[in-house]
Amino acid sequence: MKSIMFAIGLAGIGLAIAFALLRMENRKENDAMNSLMVIVPYKYEGLWVFDDAAVGLSKEPFIAGIDTLIDKATASIPDAQHGFRAIFSGTQFPGANFKLEWRRAESGGNWYYSREFNQEGWLCPALFKYFKSAPPEIYVKVEPRNEG
Repeated sequence: MKSIMFAIGLAGIGLAIAFALLRMENRKENDAMNSLMVIVPYKYEGLWVFDDAAVGLSKEPFIAGIDTLIDKATASIPDAQHGFRAIFSGTQFPGANFKLEWRRAESGGNWYYSREFNQEGWLCPALFKYFKSAPPEIYVKVEPRNEG
């Protein structure tokens, strides 16, 4: 009888742990879907790059059209080459300046299109430091670092 009670107790504990892990995973997915992320791109050796120690990136470059999109998006930001704030999310948020729409995967990264600038750009695999998978849309707000 004691062994049956012990087995039932272990099964109950196992179910409780499994339920808690599922809840935690769902919460992570929901948090990621609703979160805003921030990077501070700047020019280094003629390239737009950014650092994010939280995800292990240093001087991560933007290339293949995204660099040109950044030039256009920051044209009215004084001294953008010394750093500007880029707030981004896979969901729309108030104040977003433009939207990138997913087009296709290539070379481990993903091509996105901006209607505002009528141009495509490639985001490298560093995208997956911020998203589990390539989001269908990325909303972006660019602003000077000294705002707010």
